[in-house]
Amino acid sequence: MSYAIQWLRSLFFVVQMYLMMAVLAVFFTPWAIFDRSGAYAGVRTYCRWVRWTAGWMCGLRSEVRGIVPTDEVLVASKHQSFFDIIIIVSVLPKPKFIMKASLRRAPILGWYAKRIGCIAVDRGKRAEAMRQMIRDVTRGDAPAGQLIIYPQGTRVAPDATKPYKIGTAVLYRETGQDCVPAATNVGVFWPRTGIYRKPGLAVVEFLEPIRAGLNNSSFMAQLEDVVESRSIALMAEAGFDARPVEKRAD
Repeated sequence: MSYAIQWLRSLFFVVQMYLMMAVLAVFFTPWAIFDRSGAYAGVRTYCRWVRWTAGWMCGLRSEVRGIVPTDEVLVASKHQSFFDIIIIVSVLPKPKFIMKASLRRAPILGWYAKRIGCIAVDRGKRAEAMRQMIRDVTRGDAPAGQLIIYPQGTRVAPDATKPYKIGTAVLYRETGQDCVPAATNVGVFWPRTGIYRKPGLAVVEFLEPIRAGLNNSSFMAQLEDVVESRSIALMAEAGFDARPVEKRAD
């Protein structure tokens, strides 16, 4: 298939993806206003729709491997594009994110994120952001569920490197919860920016939990090792040479 045809298929996919976000918001919002389960149902339905349409419109299939966590845990995931968010949310029963503060103003997305308990962090104010994040995560009325955090703090292209941030270890220590690492290769097929979607099999894999109780340095070393090594293996499985060549992120 030519690049031009695949690009057009990708364009139609992207357009319908955002149109369906509005359609499903109209359908689920009345339920979500009165019952948080309506918000979970709405975001899960949308994410499953995106996965399904990516498969037949772009030839981009998706797969979840490993044991999907259902308890109150941290999920520390490699983040390469919007698609890894879609895949993770499509299977977790009660997902919530540490997200950048600007997303609170995003139409539809911002309101639903708040409704399911996502925590907004201003990345430009690191010390205050860390304190606010801990307060929001540990407050008594915070909804239970699986708290998803991206240890590198942003989307990172498959051929790029970026250090893991200590905020993940702080959450791990303060919550006293197990951490489930997650690896992915989605950036090989769905880039951080742009329209083009490459056919293939995008994978998110939940790995063995890191039990609560490790010190910061041991936790961070183990987390980075398992997430990076497994992500490299998944990218190699997709035919991508995952040796980093430069630092690049949002």
